[in-house]
Amino acid sequence: MTVSIENEFLKATFKEHGAELISLISKDSGNEAIWQADPKVWGRHAPILFPIVGRLKNDEYRYQGKTYHMTQHGFARDKDFMVVEQKAASVSLQLTDDEQTRQVFPFAFELTVNYQLLDNQLIVGYQVHNPTTNDLYFSVGGHPGFQIPLTSDTAFEDYYISYDPKKTRVQIPLLGAYNDAEHKTLASTDTDHDLSHELFKDDALIYELHQQNTFTLKNDQNKSAISVTVPNAPYTGIWSPYPVTGNVVCIEPWWGIADNIAASGELTEKMGINHLAANETFNGKFMITVHQQRAF
Repeated sequence: MTVSIENEFLKATFKEHGAELISLISKDSGNEAIWQADPKVWGRHAPILFPIVGRLKNDEYRYQGKTYHMTQHGFARDKDFMVVEQKAASVSLQLTDDEQTRQVFPFAFELTVNYQLLDNQLIVGYQVHNPTTNDLYFSVGGHPGFQIPLTSDTAFEDYYISYDPKKTRVQIPLLGAYNDAEHKTLASTDTDHDLSHELFKDDALIYELHQQNTFTLKNDQNKSAISVTVPNAPYTGIWSPYPVTGNVVCIEPWWGIADNIAASGELTEKMGINHLAANETFNGKFMITVHQQRAF
């Protein structure tokens, strides 16, 4: 099942399965901004990462003396959400724990994903609520994939990544599937990065954030561009598949991160983990802005 919202500028469509954004079309041009999930390259559009971001060491973690198995990015992207509210330009979808989730994640939770169109922007909100008197430990993140080039008169290599504010950022390298924060460096994000598939040969570019940041995919041939603004996420990853390549770039706000190479395996000690006490609620959001595009 799918659900759509729209305003004067944009039409957005989502799957109830995974609460996944599958289309974001500019009404002025008719152009599609979201990657259309070619399974030969990357078979998703914009999955929601919960209750972990990235990979666990050995795909497992420990909590209160028990070991649990969980694969990369968690299970929310493969679960059916329920539409709990819908208006013309907004929709909210919710996932709650069940017998199946508790076998791999022994917590009660309410994950609500809120989508709202405002002018030429899609606001994505994640709300995690702890409905019990027990603690809740989790990570959450977005993984929207953008179809680059955005127009037929440009190519993938015509685009570049522009960073705002223009400043250096701490970059966390990956060693295999795990973060190697002990060897983090300062990245030259005070300048633009030309887009190429080889830019991602060592996997995602992961930045540690301490303020609002905007990451923009743009070109100099026309005004077509996509921006992702991240107000408060501690990390953002930028990724494109390699060595199997395609015309997709993901800009991923994360409230969590893959296990550190030295991770103990204890969930409560996991790098970037979030904690909610009884009846507390977490809120995170990011914004996707569709800039003016030429028609195909």
